[in-house]
Amino acid sequence: MYSIIGGGIGGLTTALAFEKLGIEYQLFEKAEQLIPVGSGILLPPNSLQVFEWLGILDDVSLCGSVMKQITLTKPDMTPLFDYAQEDVKEMFGFYAISIHRWELQNVLLKKIPTHKIHLGKSLDTFKQIKEKVHLTFLDGTKIETDFLLGADGIQSNIRKQLFPKSKTRYSGQTCWRGICNYEDLAEEYNYRGIEMWGEQARFGITKIEENTFYWFAVVLSPQNQKDVPNTITDILLKTFANFHPVVGKLIGATHEEKIIRSDLNDVKPMPYWYKGNICLLGDAAHATTPNMGQGGAQAIEDAYYLAKAICQESKSHAFSVFQQNRSKKVNLIVRQSLLMGIIGHWKYFVWLRNFILTYTPSSIFKIRWRSIYTLKNYESTIN
Repeated sequence: MYSIIGGGIGGLTTALAFEKLGIEYQLFEKAEQLIPVGSGILLPPNSLQVFEWLGILDDVSLCGSVMKQITLTKPDMTPLFDYAQEDVKEMFGFYAISIHRWELQNVLLKKIPTHKIHLGKSLDTFKQIKEKVHLTFLDGTKIETDFLLGADGIQSNIRKQLFPKSKTRYSGQTCWRGICNYEDLAEEYNYRGIEMWGEQARFGITKIEENTFYWFAVVLSPQNQKDVPNTITDILLKTFANFHPVVGKLIGATHEEKIIRSDLNDVKPMPYWYKGNICLLGDAAHATTPNMGQGGAQAIEDAYYLAKAICQESKSHAFSVFQQNRSKKVNLIVRQSLLMGIIGHWKYFVWLRNFILTYTPSSIFKIRWRSIYTLKNYESTIN
């Protein structure tokens, strides 16, 4: 049996992939109950191909909003780069989808048998003894399992115990995220993802359902800063006062208690994601900054390749082949996303950055994104 630790998008998608392929599993989540929390998430075509394979693409599509165009702009919304994704639709069969994170989790939860999900189970310690892994939870529960899968996020307890020298890295940037209802926003904001780059500040907008918009605001900041209650809206309005007026409208329309702040971190690439009968996936293995909109998508891809590896390889080789299929692409995304965040917050040479973005042939950007959006065939060869 495979014990999955973590009921986020990566853990739930892995459970559903196991369900499809008949792999025995149980899922353990530390939360006492799963309730509507979180912000928006982008589901690019590579993740949607996995959902199509799982048979839930229609369910996901009904809960989100398609993104037909990606636009990068100056603070006043003068375009720097504009990508109408008709070629993506033609190549993969669908556009990207923007969706509330909870709506996606809910779709996944409904497809997984309830008796295989165990809430209120926070893993404390684990120990490999011969061919088994012994788990101890904070509530005192102890179980024995054949394999342990760590889908427990960027602060993974499993990763810290399995690879004590692994490190998370702070990008130097903090991010506020919000969701608001806004009925009078112009038609140009529908079916479009917009990100405005200023001097050391960024602001992004995307629709996630009818009259509902997800936004994010990123600035440079020391690590682990805390907001003072009842000041967040005013601070954001002042920080982004020189941006397009729509920014202030969305911030002002968002209830302050629903604005979430988090520092942008990633996991320093590791040589191995597995040891013995234990394997990491998603953010636990390779968390990336969100600048390329690929964090959730890479966890979803992990679920696909891990399930394939377990079904097609020997037990001793499955985790190795899984990482072999995934590490090159994932590490590239981690590096490029970190670099994109740095460039997006340049203090000097902003004019040069904007010139390059404006005059670089769009075909170059399209080739890069098509490569990322491609879900490559599973390869069983062990190098």
